Amino acid sequence: MSKTALKIVPMLARETLYVGVDIGKLRHVAGFVSTTLLARHQRFEQCPSLVFEQSRDGFRALVDRMREYVPLEQVQVLLEVTGHYHKALVQYLQELDISVYVLHVQKRQAGLLKSDKRDALGLANHLHNALEKGVQMADPLQAVRRLVPPTEAATQLYGMIQHRNELVTERTQRKNKLTSICDEVFPEFTQVCKDPNTASALALRKQFPTPAALGSVSLSALLAARPGNHPSQQKLILLRELAVTSIGTKAPARLRGLAFEQEQLIAELQLLNQHLDALDTEIAKIVEQAREGQILVSIPGIGQIQAAIIIAMLGNIANFERPAQLKSYCGWAPTITQSGKTLDRAKLSPRGVRLMKRTMYLVVWQAIRHPDNEFARIYERLVPRKCVYDERRKKYVGTGKVIGRIAGQIIGVMFKLLKQDQELLLTHANPPEPGRYDPRIHQQHRAGQYQPSTPMKQGKIIELPPH
Repeated sequence: MSKTALKIVPMLARETLYVGVDIGKLRHVAGFVSTTLLARHQRFEQCPSLVFEQSRDGFRALVDRMREYVPLEQVQVLLEVTGHYHKALVQYLQELDISVYVLHVQKRQAGLLKSDKRDALGLANHLHNALEKGVQMADPLQAVRRLVPPTEAATQLYGMIQHRNELVTERTQRKNKLTSICDEVFPEFTQVCKDPNTASALALRKQFPTPAALGSVSLSALLAARPGNHPSQQKLILLRELAVTSIGTKAPARLRGLAFEQEQLIAELQLLNQHLDALDTEIAKIVEQAREGQILVSIPGIGQIQAAIIIAMLGNIANFERPAQLKSYCGWAPTITQSGKTLDRAKLSPRGVRLMKRTMYLVVWQAIRHPDNEFARIYERLVPRKCVYDERRKKYVGTGKVIGRIAGQIIGVMFKLLKQDQELLLTHANPPEPGRYDPRIHQQHRAGQYQPSTPMKQGKIIELPPH
């Protein structure tokens, strides 16, 4: 037989290979566990491992080692989510149709040997126990979940949303600094301009940085400095009078330093606003074209920016099997403590993605501000029943529990609509228009006319033999 006819036969061709990968910045460590390998080496710590580089050659070396054991269709890979260093490897493995599972970073027990090799083999053994043996974990954070590649819209929006979040934070910092400078240099300025950081207020502050400069100019110069019709002529006259009698700092050296800092902060704030406007425009285009965006925007309280954040953070609705998983991911799952008859309380779980939790909170408030939707009606109905009325403040207190209830319902609606659209994409080559939120159906469900979209399975009837 010629050498060309020889074919490499995998060592473990009839079983599943479980691979755990300990992620590093420049190199990773992979551990290999299977039923045969465990029987051969007795302990999972003694199973084989591989150190490979964070490069294409390193990834090929990992895949070649996997092929020595089993076909790639029988490989299951588990890794911990650590920053962004795992993304290149995950993308490479998913391009080869290798199943990838992720796990939250786990705290190691004290006193155990800590090494990259042992961590990788521990991950592989953890995946083996979960999938091969069916071991259930008491802590949901230790449960492994398969990672589905993000949708095209989520891939585009993820970096944009992260960048937008950073720009908003920086803009808030600049506004806080400008407000602080205004309070020190010209504290009476807010009597005319309630917000010292609006476009008209910044135009006046940029051209007349000190009260002395503003109080010594003519009214025509003030009118020419404002970008529009605000402030009015009467308010500009009042502003000039306040500038003459201002109690702001008078030290010339301090004023020069604050004026220079204020000029740079105004320029930075204007640049940040320009970048945010351009970013919001691009985000809106992506959301309008994406099926997920059309679905989410139809839900009360969700705008284009909120829809973009949800799409980017979820990645793919296929990553979630139940609404409870999505609620926990969004940070709106309850933590219940119960023991005996005296201890029974519930509070919001501290887990979840922080940006998603904040976004859903704003979505709920936006929904209940407009009384023409079902979520606002639920809020109006539940607040008198669940909250305590404060006679001194003339308002209900403790509305957080109702907000949490509505947030959970909105997340449930999101899950249902996105899952239905996922089924359409899987069953239709040319899928129809995505199903949007219908307030009439929601009202019917609240009235007790709920009908599941999928038919309920008929239970089996077991006939017992006669005695």
